Amino acid sequence: MPPEHAFASVQAFSAHYSTLIEQLYGEANAGQWELPQEAFAEALRRSAEKRFRGASPGIPEIDAYLKTLYPADLALACACAAGIETAWEFFIAQFRSELRRAAASILRASGSADEARAEELADSLYAELYGLHSDGGGRRKSLFEYFHGRSKLSTWLRAVLAQRHLDMLRSGAKTVSLDAEPQGEPLKAMPHPANPVPPDPDREMYVSRLGKALCEVLAGLAARERIILACYYLDRLTLAEIGRTMREHESTVSRQLDRTRRALREGVTERLRHGAAGLDGRAAEPGLDEAQIERAFAYALEDWPFDLRRALSRENAAADPPG
Repeated sequence: MPPEHAFASVQAFSAHYSTLIEQLYGEANAGQWELPQEAFAEALRRSAEKRFRGASPGIPEIDAYLKTLYPADLALACACAAGIETAWEFFIAQFRSELRRAAASILRASGSADEARAEELADSLYAELYGLHSDGGGRRKSLFEYFHGRSKLSTWLRAVLAQRHLDMLRSGAKTVSLDAEPQGEPLKAMPHPANPVPPDPDREMYVSRLGKALCEVLAGLAARERIILACYYLDRLTLAEIGRTMREHESTVSRQLDRTRRALREGVTERLRHGAAGLDGRAAEPGLDEAQIERAFAYALEDWPFDLRRALSRENAAADPPG
């Protein structure tokens, strides 16, 4: 069966990748949510289909891609989308505080931070995450269905919050507390407002600028930092395994990884903020403001096949960033 036909249905996909699906299902401990394996397989199928849309990947490429996902986060999102109560309660307990901290950080970047508004921005997401009834058929449509496991769930949630805030700024809308919704009236999903915001024509520019900036920052990392990034994100080694390889304690590797990630974020942000001078006949790139920078990060998390392996190679990191 050609790989593209494996995306045709969850049954075809499951038959093609049954061993790996079972392995990832176990790694995710998806059984704790009583999530059917077929539902988890469908989430994997959608993720792969999204990643390779318009391409013709071979079986090894699809297999390698599935192994890069965050299966536990994908299983939790899948269970929440299915309305499984234990999963939803776990999500609230684990992520509520983190969502509010992320909202506060996003509002600070736009100069409008206060605790009450941060709580409203974070809490406004719950209705969409839990799932709203669609107009046709009454099926619940959860925002979790757009999470494909390519990043950590916490990272994706921050990107969603940033995008919601930007959408509200662009449309002039205001966040409405869930407690203020009138009784008996259905909650309205923010992604589909009465006057929808048109697609951002500058999206590709933001993603391209971000890719170029990230390649430049990666090129400037020390060899040790690049090795740790490659081990963790490409080889999927645990911190303990990296520590044994580098003959260092796990906590030392963890601190180094955190410092490197912060340095990457700060370095990329600074490059986007300051822009770039025109060279070799190319036009100068003006700097981006804070809202535009947040938008660039949010767009990158939607569907950005950034080739980290290529970017980490010295000969390619600073030049010709992947699209």
